[in-house]
Amino acid sequence: MFLLKIQSHFAAAHNLIHYQGDCENLHGHNWKVEVEVGAHELDKAGLAVDFKVLKRETNRVLDLLDHKYLNEVKPFDELSPSSENIACFVFEQLCESLNDGNVFVKRVTVWESDNACASYVAD
Repeated sequence: MFLLKIQSHFAAAHNLIHYQGDCENLHGHNWKVEVEVGAHELDKAGLAVDFKVLKRETNRVLDLLDHKYLNEVKPFDELSPSSENIACFVFEQLCESLNDGNVFVKRVTVWESDNACASYVAD
């Protein structure tokens, strides 16, 4: 199997729901997002998936979140916009556009700071 990884980023504000502490207050992050995809085989050009496609699709999803108050963006208007839930959201959105039987999203990691991240991983 082949494994590819890209990094991107977005900035947004949020407040955690049902959290007792400072993060329940409105605050923001400059999130770094890592997307890893796997592929069983390469195409005729020797590629699993073109990095341009991977970056384009990732940025399309992140544009839904960038410079937004996440608590007003679906599904985070009902779901706490934690790093874990953001990683799952990005993962699921990317699966819809990238998974094709050969290529599949393997992991999405969302860094809310240089020292803290959460990942959502394919079974």
